Amino acid sequence: MNPIMYSKILVALENSRADESLLPHITELAKHFRSQLLLVHVADGWVARNFDQLKLAESEEMKADREYLEAAAKPLREAGLEVSIHLALGDPPNEILKAAEREQCDLIAMTTHGHRLLGDLIYGSTISEVRHKTTIPILLVRAAQR
Repeated sequence: MNPIMYSKILVALENSRADESLLPHITELAKHFRSQLLLVHVADGWVARNFDQLKLAESEEMKADREYLEAAAKPLREAGLEVSIHLALGDPPNEILKAAEREQCDLIAMTTHGHRLLGDLIYGSTISEVRHKTTIPILLVRAAQR
């Protein structure tokens, strides 16, 4: 029997339609390798970025993000997968990297949007920073065009 190639996969979710492109790929991959999934979303609004320092109450955005993660996890669990969720707060690339390291993930899955020039500077910075700062393999799935 082949050793498990990806025992734990961090799935970086945006809480956007792009996730609809990523989750089917990850579902099949996780079934094939019997991988655990860690669904991560990084809330990066003002309250999220200052939550610990200022002892703030959870914002509506953060509550909605947590509900989104639970809703995304439900059909994966129903498909027989082992799924945990993590709502991180702050800078998306740093929080994704910290979660992947802390949870000993051996694959990071993210969506890419195929932007050009200015769009790459704004939207591609998370992927760029993650890929330059990690030794963990990264799976990028192109988000479907609207």
